[in-house]
Amino acid sequence: MATQNKKKKFNWTGFIVILLVTAALIIGLYFLFFKKDKIVSASSFETKLKKAESDTKDDHYIKDITFDSAYSKIYVTEHLNGGREEKYIVPGATPGQIDDFRQSFSAATGANIPNSIMKGHKGAFIDSSGKNHSDSGISGTVYKAPSKWVNIMISLLPMVLFIFVMIWLAKKSGGAGGGSPFSVGNNKAQKMVSDKKFSDVAGNEEVKEEVIEVVDFLKNPAKYKAAGAKIPKGILLGGPPGTGKTLIAKATAGEAGVPFYFISASNFVEMFVGVGAKRVREMFREARKNAPCIIFIDELDAVGRSRGAGMGGGNDEREQTLNQLLVEMDGMSENNGILVLAATNRPDVLDPALQRPGRFDRTITVGLPDIKEREAILDVHAKGKRIDPGVDFGNIAKRTPGYSGAQLESVINEASLLAVRENSGVITADQIDEAIDRVMAGPAKKSRVIEKEELTMVSLHEAGHAVIGIKVPGGQKVQKITIIPRGQAGGYNLMTPEKESYYNKKSDLHAQIMSFMGGRAAEKIMYGADQVSNGAANDIEKATRIARMMVTQWGMSDLGPIQYEANQGSPFLGRDYNKNKDFSDAVGHEIDQEVRKIIMAAQIEAEKVINKNLPLLKAISKALLEKETIVAEEIEYIVEHGELPAPKDKVAPAATKHSLKDLIAKVKPSKEGATQVVKEKEEVVKEEKTTTTKEDK
Repeated sequence: MATQNKKKKFNWTGFIVILLVTAALIIGLYFLFFKKDKIVSASSFETKLKKAESDTKDDHYIKDITFDSAYSKIYVTEHLNGGREEKYIVPGATPGQIDDFRQSFSAATGANIPNSIMKGHKGAFIDSSGKNHSDSGISGTVYKAPSKWVNIMISLLPMVLFIFVMIWLAKKSGGAGGGSPFSVGNNKAQKMVSDKKFSDVAGNEEVKEEVIEVVDFLKNPAKYKAAGAKIPKGILLGGPPGTGKTLIAKATAGEAGVPFYFISASNFVEMFVGVGAKRVREMFREARKNAPCIIFIDELDAVGRSRGAGMGGGNDEREQTLNQLLVEMDGMSENNGILVLAATNRPDVLDPALQRPGRFDRTITVGLPDIKEREAILDVHAKGKRIDPGVDFGNIAKRTPGYSGAQLESVINEASLLAVRENSGVITADQIDEAIDRVMAGPAKKSRVIEKEELTMVSLHEAGHAVIGIKVPGGQKVQKITIIPRGQAGGYNLMTPEKESYYNKKSDLHAQIMSFMGGRAAEKIMYGADQVSNGAANDIEKATRIARMMVTQWGMSDLGPIQYEANQGSPFLGRDYNKNKDFSDAVGHEIDQEVRKIIMAAQIEAEKVINKNLPLLKAISKALLEKETIVAEEIEYIVEHGELPAPKDKVAPAATKHSLKDLIAKVKPSKEGATQVVKEKEEVVKEEKTTTTKEDK
């Protein structure tokens, strides 16, 4: 998605103007505050006059005098021998003395300057040529110094000029949506052009149908008006992160054929009072001029939260923005031809007035994809990539329950990066398998040094989970087991339900808790109750959460079908912000007892199952120690045969092994011969790997 506004070239004119104004300001401040004039006392000035008077035959004379009555100063320019000039100030003369002196000075008769320093020193103004500078009309002798206000204006001129230029530049940059302080209330919505189509959106067929219908209404309004239908004023897309809400908006922009405006709800929030409401007004004003059109507001909860939910008093600027949005969507002004499309992860916190018909007529939940939709999403993201023919996206979809579209895109991208890193040319099934692990738990920490005893305990722990998943009816199917550390986990067990369902029976939940307790049960059986590790911390957390929800929310205990705790968090973000306690302490004690009863019963059942299947537990643990990672097909083989399947490539007898040089010498340099060399080279490598594995065993 790209904006129609082109990038502007750098404004060299403005830059040069700012540079010149800054230089002028610095120079002005320097002369104003830092440049110090030479100060000469009245007695010293009298001495200089006498000296200049005595040197009448040379170039030493008083060249210029300026009288400043406002500041009681005399500015003197003295011409010295050799052509040099010296400027200094004589302070202390009163305004009356200076005026008397100026009136009588033209006749060179002197005046009442302090100590009568000028009286009788007419010769001080005569140069070597005999010219009398006191009668020459020098501006300094008849010049009236500027007033105090003129000096103040001159000193402030650089600052005023600088401020003027900054205001000019701000106005100039603010016209195109810049960050000018004079444009804070302007419309921030961007007119977008997208290359996405609805064909690029896999899954979410019902959501696409709803949006496609509205887009068709904008393209062909006469067809719907003939039936008396009106366009919905708003569509609200809600759902977990990464499910494709913004992607649907991009596809809508690409398919609509009408102006499409995009803005984030956070752009309405500013530090200036009233800016958010003004931006809402400006956005709808521009939309009415270009109707029919679509406005897409992303992350609507930034301004659409329920009013009055904040803490403390005062005026909430966000509420004023929300009020203006409510008025613009369904107020006195008609919005014919304007569709407001919004997306949020938190529809539960939105203001009820925002979700009523007439504003957002349709609220659509964009949920997590099911197995068929995940396969379709993988196909879309695999376009343009070289995928190995042996890769089955159906199996990958089975292994990724609960993954969003963004996570599936990340899986394909990670697999592509691994293919480039390994220089394989195509994306293989193993690389996709590794990519799933990376997205789920992070990159493998193969460099971590783990003691053999600890590794054995990890393998038994993961094998315990697998045994419960295999042997308990209703348990989850084991897809993959690994003891390679990833993130904070020393290993993990990927278990998925055989069938994806939206409802869980009590027996299924009990089987899930047993699966979580299987690792701890295996450690307890093999090492004793005093030697269990803390590796089951996450398992215990998940089991406790399920057991508590069974008791307090789902009514699956002896306490009866009563809701004791209401989850106040987001249904899509899965966070418990707070819980309402609507029961007494005695009932709380009973809840704890019921939760403990469920957990301990699952623990005991898990221990029984593992005790009955100790050979299977040890076989899976042994396979993990050998391969570190085993998948569903290998686990099924272990269940049937008690060991890992033999390598597919047969090991040739030692007498028939060939070196690579022998193979090259035997085969002629033809096309068929080159193919045979490659095949026999691969067989030799496989034989060496198999022999090495047997020796390690």
